Amino acid sequence: MGLVKAHAAVLMCGAAVGILGVQAAAAQSSNVNSTNVTLLERLVIGAGAPKVAIDTPQAVTVVNQGDIDAAQATTIGEIFDTVPGVTMMGSDRALGESFNIRGIGSAETSGDESRIIVTVDGAKKFYEQYRMGSFFSDPELYKQVEVLRGPASSTLYGSGALGGVINFTTKDASDFIQDGYSGAARIKGQYSSNGNGTLVSGVLAQQVTDSFDVLAAGNWRRSENFDLANGDELSGSEFDALSGIIKGTARFGENDEQVLRLSYQRWSSNAEDQNYSQTGTLAAFGLVDRDVLDQTAVLSYENADLENPWVDLKATLSFSDTQVDQSDSAVGAFGNAEYGYRTWQANLENTSEFSGENWENYLTYGIQFSRQDRTAESSMGDGVIGTHPEGEDTRLGLFVQNEFIYDERLTIIPGVRGDFVWQAPEISRPEHRSVEDFALSPKIAALYELSDNVSVFGSIAHTERLPSLDELFQYGDARTPSLQLEKESSNNFEAGFAISAFELIQEGDQAAVKVTGFYSDIENLIEANPRGVPGPYYSNVSNAAIYGVEVEGSYESGNLFARLAYTSTFGENTDTGEQLTSIPAHKLVATLGARNDEYGLEYGVKGTFAASTDTGVAPSGGGSTETSGYMTFDAYTAWKPTTGVLKGTEVRFGVDNILDTDYRDNQSPDRSIGRTFKLSLSKQFDW
Repeated sequence: MGLVKAHAAVLMCGAAVGILGVQAAAAQSSNVNSTNVTLLERLVIGAGAPKVAIDTPQAVTVVNQGDIDAAQATTIGEIFDTVPGVTMMGSDRALGESFNIRGIGSAETSGDESRIIVTVDGAKKFYEQYRMGSFFSDPELYKQVEVLRGPASSTLYGSGALGGVINFTTKDASDFIQDGYSGAARIKGQYSSNGNGTLVSGVLAQQVTDSFDVLAAGNWRRSENFDLANGDELSGSEFDALSGIIKGTARFGENDEQVLRLSYQRWSSNAEDQNYSQTGTLAAFGLVDRDVLDQTAVLSYENADLENPWVDLKATLSFSDTQVDQSDSAVGAFGNAEYGYRTWQANLENTSEFSGENWENYLTYGIQFSRQDRTAESSMGDGVIGTHPEGEDTRLGLFVQNEFIYDERLTIIPGVRGDFVWQAPEISRPEHRSVEDFALSPKIAALYELSDNVSVFGSIAHTERLPSLDELFQYGDARTPSLQLEKESSNNFEAGFAISAFELIQEGDQAAVKVTGFYSDIENLIEANPRGVPGPYYSNVSNAAIYGVEVEGSYESGNLFARLAYTSTFGENTDTGEQLTSIPAHKLVATLGARNDEYGLEYGVKGTFAASTDTGVAPSGGGSTETSGYMTFDAYTAWKPTTGVLKGTEVRFGVDNILDTDYRDNQSPDRSIGRTFKLSLSKQFDW
């Protein structure tokens, strides 16, 4: 533990020393109301009172519509390539992706998805199944994604967010309807050379009345197997998916302060003779016919009463349903089955505002209720699956967070959340029983602006993760349920600084950088016991420390832009001294681009540089976990005319992995996807 703490201290001190080295230079600049918004100046709506990312005492990244369009992503994982601290684990298959944030998340350990909270328009998404990914959707459905890193997110979103929170926001009709028009239609087509992938997309947005609009969008995306850079084929990566969303938004009350939204989102995929193992190539598991259906329905109400500082109300009712139906499996009863998660959730929160001569205060408080049903039924034998036990998880959360701002420079955010949890098995067995427990998640964070250009921040957060249904009730193979499990707990410490500067190279330009050092002490980690070892499937077997540094920077001017994302993460089992296999390789992602507004042109190049490492998952087929360092380059260009008959047209062309670099990421058992050319064309019609 001493060595771990020493490393962490060096990282934290390095952040502080960096402030002293740059403060004098930054102080020479002043905010001149630049019109160019950097990555760190984007608005964050999912971390309490809305604020820009650089002013939050937490590591948070906002991926906006422009980033999603530029990626021309085939799968969800591709839109996170430039987010520091986030790694997609598993494989590049559409059904084989899961999230890893700051080394939290592993394709080898069941239940890791519960350590990262994922939401769509506030609805919690969750899926866990052996050799499958955790989130099934299409990038075309979303206009923004927020990534909040670290367990401080637990206060507002739920205990157990050891890694953090990922919030997806779907498109609205207002995103397409232009000023002076009442409706819009957009059609889009996309082609990807690798796998002969195609996308056909359509959007219809209509302003029905002055206060009510409707959005309907549909997508059909398909692909054959991807080609790897080494010349092989990524078996089981072919897919054919339909997705869409219908959303109605009504605004009413004085100044349209009240908003009522109702949406329904659906994603489905049907595939025959697909690899059973989607998280990594393992031929021994054979093939399976697999139908996947993911549905999300959300009803939300907002009331931002400008005349009453006590009221800024948000209420949400949501339903999430993810079902996987497998048949004709080579692994018999284990594969011929129906798996599913259904989650009903209600969330009510309000923010009350208080202010004085030189201070402001925002008090957010609320209650959250959820019920999750886990289903798994075999089409053979007795119908039940011991390794995927059915059960019910009911939670009631109470939370309060206060944001105090003094003299527009000092921000202090304390918060606490308590979650009452009731978990019950579906089937009645002598060794099963219901479990009741409580999880507590307090935190305190602060940010101080040393000048108009430099700020420092830090936080201390604690969260507790209760075992999932899978971890508690899994049995079979002469084993017993794991009812003895203790909850995991994490103590997280963060410190860092942020710098912004203006008028650096040309008039109106702006640059910003945010550096965060973090240290997490995790106790009672839950892990699966080795096969053949008598006793329960899961146990609290280790304690761990994860620490590192994240750097996020950006530059924006009228015709130039640049972005930088660097992540350096370390982690070890503090009981044994062994390195954690879930820690991603150190990585730097740099983007440099230019734009010409007169001709509607934008173009850029992105470089990814990863260090070698000897920890991670084993390659497909077994072998050493060691991976070599690598570098890859992507390029893209976009043309978006703003006048004439081509107004509303957008053409994008990109090349991923230009050098056809063959490598293996240490969190994936498969080799890299080969060179890929992408072309998309869209046209919007307004009336």
